[in-house]
Amino acid sequence: MIKNRFNLSPLIGIVLALLWLMPFYLIIVNSFKSKTEIFSNTLGLPENFTTENYPEAYKELDFGRSFLNTLVITIVAVLLISVISAMAAYAIQRSENKLSKIVYYVFVAAMLVTFQSVMIPLVSIYGKLGMLNRGGLVFMHLGFNVSMGVFMFVGALKGIPKSLDEAARIDGASRWQIFFKIIYPMLKPTAVTVALLNAISIWNDYLLPSLVINKPGMQTIPIKMFYFFGAYTKQWHLALAGLLIAIIPVIIFYFIMQKHIIKGVADGAVK
Repeated sequence: MIKNRFNLSPLIGIVLALLWLMPFYLIIVNSFKSKTEIFSNTLGLPENFTTENYPEAYKELDFGRSFLNTLVITIVAVLLISVISAMAAYAIQRSENKLSKIVYYVFVAAMLVTFQSVMIPLVSIYGKLGMLNRGGLVFMHLGFNVSMGVFMFVGALKGIPKSLDEAARIDGASRWQIFFKIIYPMLKPTAVTVALLNAISIWNDYLLPSLVINKPGMQTIPIKMFYFFGAYTKQWHLALAGLLIAIIPVIIFYFIMQKHIIKGVADGAVK
């Protein structure tokens, strides 16, 4: 029997990659076109290359203020999620009893809870507590995203022997010192992966900020993008320029951290 040596995998991979990159291509090339050229030549490269769309989009997006709001919320939320979920995972994985297993499965089950199913009572409770602000938004993100972090950190901790804890304890280290000086540095790949996934999610989140901090001067980039598209429904040259400005920070962060992603996902898998 003659074996078929032709491998379709590379071809399929190339086709899928082109399909995935097509939206980015359309955003980039059309952001450098005039309004008229976008409708007459959507797929082609710009015939009359222009950068005038970007200063106007930057101004209308109020990018400086909205970027700062989004950056502060994302950084604080990601740091809290990474540290707290790692601490919780460490306590769960190092405690060999039924209660720790129950708590772990509760965290895993919480990953299935969607925000839409609890958003009305949640926003109502936070409103009564006076927490419909950036601080309240950070705590909401913490509550919704810490479950995935615990799941990944528990898997990674299974690959770190408990003998390290025992050796450090014999040397006189406290449990806090063991975790922050020995265990947590070893969880760096998983911590970076958790941070990256949550950073992308929080940075691009529209629904939650729109319910919590929809006030002038406190709006995040996704909220401003919503009004931006509404204000320029037919001005696609400005809308696409604003969209590209909004996604560039996440792309830069992804490329900086990409070398840790594969290792972090592998370490965080169930072993």
